[in-house]
Amino acid sequence: MKKITISAFLFITILSAHAQVSNPVGTALPTQEDVLQLKENSHNFGKIPQGRPAVYVFEIVNTGSTPLKLDNVKASCGCTTPEWSKTPIEPGATAQIRVGYNAYAEGTFTKTVSVMYNTNHTKLLTISGEVYKVPASSAPDNESVQLLKQIN
Repeated sequence: MKKITISAFLFITILSAHAQVSNPVGTALPTQEDVLQLKENSHNFGKIPQGRPAVYVFEIVNTGSTPLKLDNVKASCGCTTPEWSKTPIEPGATAQIRVGYNAYAEGTFTKTVSVMYNTNHTKLLTISGEVYKVPASSAPDNESVQLLKQIN
């Protein structure tokens, strides 16, 4: 009898908790955080030459009913520089966050940019890629070319 009572209590508790959710199964409930929609939250530059900066522009959309304010956009290190507009984004409008990467160090990289908005919300952007070392000259020295130059 004790097992039946406990089972019935758990069943009713689970059923009542599920009844509190008023959205169809498999869909997320909207939150205040959903007002900032990213068209994409990451970008892979692929292979980029060492010493040449790479830039990518992320687009954001304000899907809310009030203006969206980007409080701060902060990179995970000094080699990444974000630029953004300080003016509020009107409902339905789009804006851009320009992220530059200084390809100084050779090798693979993954960097994050934190987008802080509407006082206490944050979303992350990610850039990645591989920096390859550029040759010191456009072509290696070739002895036969020097010989041909002397003949003429």
